[in-house]
Amino acid sequence: MGINNKRSTILFPILLAFAVVLGMVLNSVFQKGAGVEPGIFNLPGSGSKLDVVLDMIEKDYVDTVSSGDLVEKAIPAILKDLDPHTVYIPAKDLQRVNEDLKGNFGGIGVQFIRYQDTVAIVRVIPGGPSEIAGIKAGDRIVMVDDSLVAGVKMSDNDIIDRLKGPKGTPVKIGIYRRGEKTIIDKELLRGSIPVASVDVAYMLSDSIGYIKVSRFAATTYFEFSEGLQKLAAQGMKKLIVDLRGNTGGYLSEATNMINEFLTEGKMIVYTQGKSQPKADYLSNGTGQFQDLPLMVLIDEASASASEIFAGAIQDNDRGRIVGRRSFGKGLVQEQRSLPDGSALRLTVARYYTPTGRCIQKSYKNGKEDYYNDLNHRFLHGEFEKQDSIHFDDSLKFETPGGNIVYGGGGIMPDVFIPVDTSGYSNYFRELRSKGVIYQYAFSFVDDHRAEMLELKDYKSVLAFIKHQPVVKELVAYAKNKGVKPDPHGLAQSLNVIEIQLKAYIARDVIDDEGFYPIIKDLDKTLLEAEVLFK
Repeated sequence: MGINNKRSTILFPILLAFAVVLGMVLNSVFQKGAGVEPGIFNLPGSGSKLDVVLDMIEKDYVDTVSSGDLVEKAIPAILKDLDPHTVYIPAKDLQRVNEDLKGNFGGIGVQFIRYQDTVAIVRVIPGGPSEIAGIKAGDRIVMVDDSLVAGVKMSDNDIIDRLKGPKGTPVKIGIYRRGEKTIIDKELLRGSIPVASVDVAYMLSDSIGYIKVSRFAATTYFEFSEGLQKLAAQGMKKLIVDLRGNTGGYLSEATNMINEFLTEGKMIVYTQGKSQPKADYLSNGTGQFQDLPLMVLIDEASASASEIFAGAIQDNDRGRIVGRRSFGKGLVQEQRSLPDGSALRLTVARYYTPTGRCIQKSYKNGKEDYYNDLNHRFLHGEFEKQDSIHFDDSLKFETPGGNIVYGGGGIMPDVFIPVDTSGYSNYFRELRSKGVIYQYAFSFVDDHRAEMLELKDYKSVLAFIKHQPVVKELVAYAKNKGVKPDPHGLAQSLNVIEIQLKAYIARDVIDDEGFYPIIKDLDKTLLEAEVLFK
């Protein structure tokens, strides 16, 4: 299934201040740069000022300098006064940046945490190299090839870099397992490891389905379609799509998903720029859920493809948007390859929702102000009160159904839900900031792994936990981690702590299928959306 469009190779990245994320890619990435005439910056003409200056430095400067190093420093300086989303990606970072949206990577197929200076395996990916080799959840990785990774200072990225590699390449792993007296040596061939972008799809009730989409990667539409079909088979009559925290991805995935809910010929989004002709993306009428009642959840971290999804649903009067104002990213980038393997993501156009809204927020005060926007919103009270948000009348638009919507700085929800910090004591905040709840959850599962392997759903996990003194043990565990007991703070935050602890334990046992149904009880936005649907 394909969406009607006139342009299919535009890339939309997003950089959030609080997350290292690169945003939105259209159907494919421009691969330009091959065959460009030699020149440091690939500028037209053989005698550009920059080339001449660099040539002078290389030939006549008093000390020996690397022209390559100068270029690496010069390019970001050239781009710094452009928009915040025009970015240079050094060759050493390009694979990791692109990998985020591929939907898979070469690796051994485990999820891990750092636990007591060891690399502790939380989950083994079914069918992956580690499962085939007999590696189990709870095992500790102590060696990768000839490198010791236990008891040494090493970042998670350093460990990941050692475990990842091209599919089919060998890697040696040294494993410590409880009950074994010696290190277990394994030699694996790295495989293609899927990276899910749809966290969960499950029934909130007998009639309401819920799908959580964390990003728009190369496999998202396939995952989303599978989720829709599964929920439909379970009796879904209404659907909530959760895009909170989703910072973007491939536009083709978003438009294909939107197409499932629109009749033929509806505008999904269009793009236009100085050198880019107007490109329309229209629904083709093949969607299987054109009449399904729909609700979309967004927040201040929903950006790019998420905003296109929410904007298309809102502007076509197809469903209600619930939550808080989205990030506000409406610029279009193309990724262009450079001769040394690096890349430039260059802003070439803006995108517009079906009513003609450009939801890009202002960046006229510079990048620092742009990335501090969410802090400004928080301090202004926007996360708590809708009436703290004001738009100029010139940004007002009307949908075909007569609903008023606004452009100029994100998607405004139809139903505002404030951020919920009730039950957040200083004691809870310290537990959370130090990762103690998550660490104790792993410790608990590790101590009861044999029994918990028999548990197959979140209800059985809850039944098991019910008979365990998990909160008492958490307080003692936290004390050993430097968090002083606080009976008053514990009482204030008891419900939040208990639910988060149970959810993390369930995630360690049965992954997100266990986590989301439990954490839902703390999710005010989702709970209110469910009420709105009834």
